[in-house]
Amino acid sequence: MIQKTARFQVRREGLQPALAAIREFVAYVATREPGTFRYEAFQEKDDRTRFLHVFVFRDVEAQRIHSSSDAVERFTKVLYPLCVEPVTFTEFSTVATTESRP
Repeated sequence: MIQKTARFQVRREGLQPALAAIREFVAYVATREPGTFRYEAFQEKDDRTRFLHVFVFRDVEAQRIHSSSDAVERFTKVLYPLCVEPVTFTEFSTVATTESRP
């Protein structure tokens, strides 16, 4: 499995368009990407312009399908211009979990 996060902050005036794009994108992933086991978008409570996305892919092929999709292209065309700085992606490995695996 491939486990990643994406962190970003949008400008205040871009908050509503960013939220709409995030919701549309996550809905697409949930219904069209069976190899994406998890995709969650979190918004900070203390600073609503900051986000953390957590995603888990079955394998390299699932990540490739996700990354090269038209949905990612549409999402990034909306999101990236709204960001204060470039999105930071980080890959992780599991140390411990209470979640059951698919």
